[in-house]
Amino acid sequence: MTATLNVEQILAANKAAVTEAQALAATAFAGFEKLVALNVAATKSALFDTSSDFTAAFSAKNPSDALAAQASLVKPLAEKTIAYGRSVYAIASETSAEFGAAAEGKLAEAQKALATALDNAAKNAPAGTESVVAVVKSAVAASQNALDSAKASAKQAVATAEKQAAALADNALNAVKTTSKKK
Repeated sequence: MTATLNVEQILAANKAAVTEAQALAATAFAGFEKLVALNVAATKSALFDTSSDFTAAFSAKNPSDALAAQASLVKPLAEKTIAYGRSVYAIASETSAEFGAAAEGKLAEAQKALATALDNAAKNAPAGTESVVAVVKSAVAASQNALDSAKASAKQAVATAEKQAAALADNALNAVKTTSKKK
């Protein structure tokens, strides 16, 4: 009976692992599809949306008209470049968040299984080993607390980095706007 139970548990664990691997592969593929669609749209825009601007720049009759046409190209190009960067970042962040959520779920399951195993071991431990069991439980709790603290710090660091990246993009866009107004 025990051997049958173990085989069933192994088969169930393998089935769950395959299902999770397929879900993670689907997440990765969806992110890749989004990047491909973004790149196709950016390429199409680069080819077709700017052709009239380039035609105007090349058909300028004097140097001041050429400079004005060139200046009019800079701002939309910079705006599109920043928007593209933000889109790539958003896709990467979304995909990463999905992977992170899956990893956190598996970590929570593993922590729960470890706690259950420790409780079972404590119930079946020989008399006089209560202090050893207490030390192990304390060490596990401390490691889980350290892990939770590290996760919170990492999330805070990511949020700070996102704010700084957004501020840099806004500053770059404002610099382009200011420069294009001066010309």
